[in-house]
Amino acid sequence: MNIQIFGKAKCFDTKKAERYFKERKIPYQYVDLSRYGMSPGVFRKVAQALGGWENLLDPQGKDDVSMLIRHLADPAAASDKLLEHPDRMRTPVVRNGNEATVGYCPDRWKTWE
Repeated sequence: MNIQIFGKAKCFDTKKAERYFKERKIPYQYVDLSRYGMSPGVFRKVAQALGGWENLLDPQGKDDVSMLIRHLADPAAASDKLLEHPDRMRTPVVRNGNEATVGYCPDRWKTWE
């Protein structure tokens, strides 16, 4: 099992996800989205596992960039813009190989163990 947690330092759900894996002594790698972002390859795999990049976009984002991403007609341009601004993603994004979740999903993570 190779768990990656993409999140933001101040996100409570990211902290809960880290705690979930720590308590079960499951090794994981934490990646700060605000600082390091997500590589294009990982972004594509995660978006595919979640059923599209739209599921990665934070629905509570009300700033100009979030609104632009939401309303771009070209899906490729919208996903590229989201990749440029990883701080607009919902967190945590937890990845295990080709599987991924967004948000705090311990029931789904149990199936990975």
